[in-house]
Amino acid sequence: MDFNRSAAWCFARSWLAAVLVIAGLTVASAPVGAANFQPLEIVTKNGVQVFSVEIATTEEEKQTGLMYRKELADGKGMLFDFNPEQEVSMWMKNTYVSLDMIFIRADGRILRIAENTEPMSTKIISSKGPARAVLEVVAGTAQKYGIRPGDRVGHPLFGSK
Repeated sequence: MDFNRSAAWCFARSWLAAVLVIAGLTVASAPVGAANFQPLEIVTKNGVQVFSVEIATTEEEKQTGLMYRKELADGKGMLFDFNPEQEVSMWMKNTYVSLDMIFIRADGRILRIAENTEPMSTKIISSKGPARAVLEVVAGTAQKYGIRPGDRVGHPLFGSK
């Protein structure tokens, strides 16, 4: 009887160790950076569009952004906080997915949209005016939902929602 319990315990420990190793590899391969998702709304002429966004606030998160990611689902994105409002420059270095970059003023109004950015490019993409934040979403999103400069973004960064 002791032999069977001992063998069973040895098997259980081996199985648990394998599960922990696999879990560790899964976590290690996850994208580094902001993983705190928050809702964000954009009010357009066509209605309210809701996104689930990661927030990039630290310098490391802002520098890494969506680099190295192979996909970005519709309705997902990353919001970069550049408080205080300032001229913002972005690029697509090491970014595999084409994006729409939505530059947002401190009052929550969209300043400018850079649509269908070129993956892996080091070309500078400017806000062309003071912006508090940049929302990056998959390319085609602005066109698909009718998002335009002047539309209002609802999120706590802008004193709303």
